Amino acid sequence: MDNTLTVAAIQGALAWEDPAANREYLDARIDAISRADLVVLPEMFSTGFSMRPQGLAEDKNGATLQWMLSKAAQKSMAIAGSLMVQDGTDYYNRFYFVEPGGEVTTYDKYHLFTLGGEHEPYTKGKGPVTVNYRGFKFFLQICYDLRFPVFSRNTMRYDAVLYVANWPKTRILAWDTLLRARAIENMAYCIGVNRLGIDGDGYEYTGHSGIYDALGQTLAFANENEAIITATISKSHINETRRKLNFLEDQDLFVLQ
Repeated sequence: MDNTLTVAAIQGALAWEDPAANREYLDARIDAISRADLVVLPEMFSTGFSMRPQGLAEDKNGATLQWMLSKAAQKSMAIAGSLMVQDGTDYYNRFYFVEPGGEVTTYDKYHLFTLGGEHEPYTKGKGPVTVNYRGFKFFLQICYDLRFPVFSRNTMRYDAVLYVANWPKTRILAWDTLLRARAIENMAYCIGVNRLGIDGDGYEYTGHSGIYDALGQTLAFANENEAIITATISKSHINETRRKLNFLEDQDLFVLQ
């Protein structure tokens, strides 16, 4: 029997530096999803991509994580997305993968966006993170990570890679192209979730959230409007694709410095 999992991605405009408003907005959007095993939200979904975590970043067990835990349990689905978090004296752009049973996996963004000054207030993560959920192995990534293919190299045999982002309109062609490339080169599903709207620093975002299979075929795509896209991913598709096309066996191996 084929093992399948339904993924939903929420693309919408975020309120600038207003966690309560964003939780309320996303709460209603999640309630509109009739069936899914996993819901993916954008990068820094509670605030937008702000470089001002002082006084705004939540504790690592703060209100937005508690909301994710409550919502995941209520809906019997995992919820994933990143937040600005204060952990000790450091600030992180932290990816939370929250399961309905209360399990929490975190990944701190490894490639900080120096062009936007992200490396100044935020601390770099220590390395790649995967999570096993309902028979699938997910690789967690945040926005700028997408530009670095060695970092996503599928030596760990993950089934799907998740990219949560605030990727601006001016470079949206790169977003579209690299998401498909990551699916093809890693022979894995690729789910990319981007936001809409104009943030408090004047940057415009036009979505283009998408779900791609292990051959780079588009399973769902959101264009530039508010949308919830869904797709069902399948272990048999991954296994059969890799059996017929054993490219992963011939890949180069790299060591992160």
